[in-house]
Amino acid sequence: MNISVFLRLLKQHLPLFVLIPCITAGTAWYATRNEPKVYKSEATLYTGLASGYSLLSDKQAAYGDRSASAFDNLLTTLYSKETMLQVGIHLLADHLRLQQPDSLVLGAGGFQQLQQAVPPSLRYQLPLEGDPALLITALDSLSKAQMTNPIKDLLLTSNSYYSLRHLTETLKATARKATNDILLMEYESDDPAVAQRTLRYAIDMLNERYSLFKTSETNSVVGYYEGKLAKAKQNLDEAEGRLRAFNIQHKVLDFDSESKNVSASKELLSTEYNQELMRRDAAKAAIDALDRRMGQQGSVRSANTDLSLKQKKLADAENQLANARAYNQPRHIITRLQAAVTQASEELKLSAQKYDAAASAPDALPAQSMANDRMTKILEYEESNARLRTYKKRMDEYQAKLSEYSPLGTQLRQLQRELAVAEKEYLDLLQNVDQSRMRRQDVKIGGTLEVLDAPYFPLLPQAAKRWQLVAIGFGVGLFLALVLTALRFWLDKKIHSPDQAEQMVGMPVTAVFPTVSKPNVYSKVTWASRSMFERLFNAIHIEITQATSSPYPPIITLFSIRPKQGKSWVANGLAQLYNDADQQVAYCYPRQKGNEQREIRNGITFFPYTIRPDFMNVTDISYLLDASQDFDATRYDRILLELPSLIDHQIPVFLLKRSALSLLVIDANTAWTRAEKQLLSLYARVTNQPMLLILNRVGGNYMDVPGRNDAKLAPIQSENSLHTQRNMT
Repeated sequence: MNISVFLRLLKQHLPLFVLIPCITAGTAWYATRNEPKVYKSEATLYTGLASGYSLLSDKQAAYGDRSASAFDNLLTTLYSKETMLQVGIHLLADHLRLQQPDSLVLGAGGFQQLQQAVPPSLRYQLPLEGDPALLITALDSLSKAQMTNPIKDLLLTSNSYYSLRHLTETLKATARKATNDILLMEYESDDPAVAQRTLRYAIDMLNERYSLFKTSETNSVVGYYEGKLAKAKQNLDEAEGRLRAFNIQHKVLDFDSESKNVSASKELLSTEYNQELMRRDAAKAAIDALDRRMGQQGSVRSANTDLSLKQKKLADAENQLANARAYNQPRHIITRLQAAVTQASEELKLSAQKYDAAASAPDALPAQSMANDRMTKILEYEESNARLRTYKKRMDEYQAKLSEYSPLGTQLRQLQRELAVAEKEYLDLLQNVDQSRMRRQDVKIGGTLEVLDAPYFPLLPQAAKRWQLVAIGFGVGLFLALVLTALRFWLDKKIHSPDQAEQMVGMPVTAVFPTVSKPNVYSKVTWASRSMFERLFNAIHIEITQATSSPYPPIITLFSIRPKQGKSWVANGLAQLYNDADQQVAYCYPRQKGNEQREIRNGITFFPYTIRPDFMNVTDISYLLDASQDFDATRYDRILLELPSLIDHQIPVFLLKRSALSLLVIDANTAWTRAEKQLLSLYARVTNQPMLLILNRVGGNYMDVPGRNDAKLAPIQSENSLHTQRNMT
């Protein structure tokens, strides 16, 4: 909704915006005709919640951050039922002790009301004389009694000065500007003395109860933390006892140091073990090398022995040969012995070569030296084995020690962790105890509120609020009128403006016709209607010229969803324009009375037709008309076909396919609902030709009516407006 539509809407509902505010303002004026005088007493208290210095000021860097919550607690204490009840009891006690009205305590009107509320029989039972504390105690007991009594009614259910509800609603307490250091209190009453005394008792009760609550709060906090501290001390002692028992049981002075020492010793021993293992392997390798060399020395001895044997064999063979020759043995024997000597000599040569080869080897050593070296390495090997066995034993002992320390370390860490947690809990609680004790001392020192300005006795009443209430009532009336206008606009489904028509129908508005009440009299409205017919005439002409597939003459169909929308009025205006343009026009319209006949008026031929039962199957206009009307489409330049309302009649499907253009006429006061949308959707599916939307009988607020200087003053022929908009279909 734009501003122009909004202003038009306000203009339409102008009586509503005048009548309702006047009614609400008059109601406020009548309701305040007997407005009583109101006296107000004020007081100022210094709380010190935000900037006040205390024992905790130096230790709390963000001291002011808690002032908001502290101030809320202060107000909660003030408006609590018990505080308000005690204020009412103290005020009632003062008033009950009066024997006659006193302008400084209770005026005549309040005194008479109190006399009526508290009967004499009850007064005689109350300790009105003597100590006021006794009277206050008695009133407090009566206010909390199970049975109803006048005192309880005054304090709890009535609307008197002492009532809990009245005090809570009337007593006001606020902070001054943005700080919570200053508390402003005010109280209004029709009795100035009651206003002053009520405020004074409210300050006293607030100081008393606030200090009591703060002290009791700190006492409970201190007691709580002291109890928790004792429990934490017990847990700490138990944790220390478990750790001490662990050290005694396992004979551990410093478990971490001993664990490190055992681990370091095991590592050092492992290093020495590996070194000794290397020495043993080296000795074993030396023994094996000496054994191999001594094996080589054995081949020399073998060669020497073999050489000796071969020498002896050769000597024996020569002796035998010599004896055979000496004893002249047969020749074959000497020959055999000579062959044996020769063979022994060859074997001796071979044996001598082997001995020379073995004796002349480069690694040949003396046998005695190799035996000594071998004995030394064997001793070294045995010693190394003995040391390795000792190292292994020690390493097993260290491993057993580490295996024993592994679960003990976990257990010890658990005990140490429990001790650390218990110690931290104890220290935290000890700090909380110190802070709570300091807080308790701080509350004792500065727990009361300082009165900067005491409640004063108001001498003059407050200015009357009657005119303010009247102004508020007038504003409420304007608001109600605006709400009613908005509701009417939102709930109204009728079309009132072109913008609303485009939004609801879903197609642009081509022509907007105002409401023409006197078509034969020249006025701005009739001239605006004439101008709009010219625009519509141009739009129709443009659409027809762009249509190439429609037969000649073009058929312009006028239809509406509901009856009485102004189709005939639009058709007559268009027909007159075509006649002025020297074009022959045939205007076909449905019969209303049943006896209409063909006629020619002002150059326009009117053809009435009867709506037949098979209207939906008509394929040509000639089938609608009677044969006696002598209808020949070729004699006309334009054919205006007016259809009956779609909501009550059939849609001529085949006839609409021959139409060149459709004009949808909607009255501005017509509701556009789901039924209209469905029928328009069906019509659009039937015809594929252009469709123009015409909004008829629109209010003057939505029309741009030309002025006298914009239009040429010319009389309108009475025959140009054959019917009014309202009477036509």
